[in-house]
Amino acid sequence: MSACEWLLEDPPVEFGRDAGSRRAEPFGRRPAAVARPAASRRIVGGSRALQQVLQQVDDVAPTDATVLITGESGTGKELLAQELHRKSRRASQPFVRVNCSAIPREIFESEFFGHARGAFTGAVSERRGRFQVADGGTMFLDEIGDLPIELQPKLLRVLQEGEYERVGTDGTRKVDVRVVAATNHDLASEVRERRFRQDLFYRLNVFPIALPPLRERKDDIPELAAHMIASLAHRHRVPAPPLTSEDVAWLKRYAWPGNIRELQNVLERAVILSKGVRLRFEAALPEGAALAAVANPPSTDEEDEVVLTDRECRARERANVIKALERSGGRIYGRDGAADLLGLNPTTLASRLRALKIEIAKTR
Repeated sequence: MSACEWLLEDPPVEFGRDAGSRRAEPFGRRPAAVARPAASRRIVGGSRALQQVLQQVDDVAPTDATVLITGESGTGKELLAQELHRKSRRASQPFVRVNCSAIPREIFESEFFGHARGAFTGAVSERRGRFQVADGGTMFLDEIGDLPIELQPKLLRVLQEGEYERVGTDGTRKVDVRVVAATNHDLASEVRERRFRQDLFYRLNVFPIALPPLRERKDDIPELAAHMIASLAHRHRVPAPPLTSEDVAWLKRYAWPGNIRELQNVLERAVILSKGVRLRFEAALPEGAALAAVANPPSTDEEDEVVLTDRECRARERANVIKALERSGGRIYGRDGAADLLGLNPTTLASRLRALKIEIAKTR
């Protein structure tokens, strides 16, 4: 698995809207969505760290095991959950996304399990809950670590028993849902601090997958950046600027605390500012980040992997000649002169200075 869509996706179907001719339910804004991930959407990257994760996906996807995806914000946990769904036997069924941190306490049961008409003030019609919508498919519980602890037992029961009651009814309903949860919290630590229930943690942590941050898979940056630039240029209807080896080295020097989401945001700004000519990372990176990138030169391994364009070779040659002139105090001839440092005949260096348009006075 190598190239794929990354974050640049069509808007998902809002929760409460069904495919086909079914009438949309007027729920208003909801922190969830129903989507059916397209088979063409795959995950970009060939680094060893990412391939290990994708192998875990291949191993667990055909089963119904609950999966807990951990990783920093912006690493692509939702996309990985979609990949799990796409490779499962449930791929033709709904993929329901739920942001656990966005569900108000007072309507938790109604949101997850639905309610009957007249169950409470304002319940003017019957409503399906998230689990009913996801029946037969996959439920993605994002930000599960932010779910208040007093609400966790209600979720635990349906995960353990596959049963629930709608608000305002006595009948028990059965549901067949494969659960994938994600968090950027250390849930084991949250359990020790009594902020997360131990039994729910064990129920979710059947098959853990740790998604590495971008700084641990920098070998994926060239492929990710090239794919994103092409997609972003198409989205904004501007010419796609070239991605040079210097650009790649620049991107690899930055630590990317916001991971792939930050990379996409920076590339989007750079594409817009480039006008199809040159990526302008000095203007696109956050304040101070450009200086940090310059202050950390690429490693020898990174330089060995980079293929330079002719323009880049000339730029490096020019910089190297200027450095030799500075070290020699502007002297071309003699011992420790610039020609001696560069291993060149002085007349050859003089010709090269003219070709590179270097004035000795400016190097002192």
